[in-house]
Amino acid sequence: MNARHDASYKHLFSSPKVVQHLIEGFLPAEGLGRLDFSTLEKVPASYVSDDLRERADDVLWRVKTGEDWLYLYFLIEFQSSVDPWMAVRMLTYVGLLYQDLIKGGRVQGKKLPPVLPIVFYTGEERWSAPTDLAELLPEHPPGILGNYLPRLAYFLVDENAYSDEVLASLQNAVAATIRLKRQETAEDIARLGAAMRAWFAGDPELQRILALWIREYLLRDLKPELDVPESYDLGEVTMQFAERIKEQMKQREQSALQQGLQKGLQQGLQKGVLQGEALALQRMLTRRFGPLPGWVQQRLQHATPDELETWLDRVLDASCLEDVFGT
Repeated sequence: MNARHDASYKHLFSSPKVVQHLIEGFLPAEGLGRLDFSTLEKVPASYVSDDLRERADDVLWRVKTGEDWLYLYFLIEFQSSVDPWMAVRMLTYVGLLYQDLIKGGRVQGKKLPPVLPIVFYTGEERWSAPTDLAELLPEHPPGILGNYLPRLAYFLVDENAYSDEVLASLQNAVAATIRLKRQETAEDIARLGAAMRAWFAGDPELQRILALWIREYLLRDLKPELDVPESYDLGEVTMQFAERIKEQMKQREQSALQQGLQKGLQQGLQKGVLQGEALALQRMLTRRFGPLPGWVQQRLQHATPDELETWLDRVLDASCLEDVFGT
């Protein structure tokens, strides 16, 4: 993932409201228990392992859950390409997190807090890597070895896996960003932008975060050299987005028209050359054999470049029309 892409998503998910929307809209609620979203807290996501190699996660949050007010940690790893070894990476991140919590004295009693690893995938093709470490290990390890193999699965949010209808029903910030990237016309973007302003009308900070993400998306994916005015107004930035899409559609149409004209001109030139060669051969045949019969005129009219070349080679040595046309 390039630096600008990475930074834009990190900034988007620096908002507790966006994280809440991710959890509420994309994770199965029945498996998480009662979460107190008012306690959502972003925590440092860089650790140093024992061999002094720094490792960093993309975003890490914690939230109180259940009667015991335990902390549930969400590791969010952003991906724009499929990594077949993602399960191993997530196992490493979780281990480093636990190590950091233990060293920092932030473990209550003798129990480690539960960790939910999340991979948020933004690539174009569907995610194809295993989401469970077990799929990367032997299916039938010998003897009791199976009892000691590491275990970890991560929750995958693959943007490609959600239909437009499902995303539209969610009406939250994360779903809106996925839908926004799928819009193909300025009118569709304008409609979605108006809906987003209505959904988040009472949350100016969330609107600001979304406006900043849209601006970064304009600069990152559409055309880096664009002069996009700095703005934190969701309505204004959405209109900028729509205008850029309209400009790109116009440019694509102009490019397609130019290509069509060039192709037509080339075809016209080729046709003109063929007609010229056919006319020259017709004159040579007439001078040698007199007025040409209808079948010769027909063959000259529908001749291919290769046929004309062959007939022109034969005409000087031919004693009759049949020698020229091979009939």
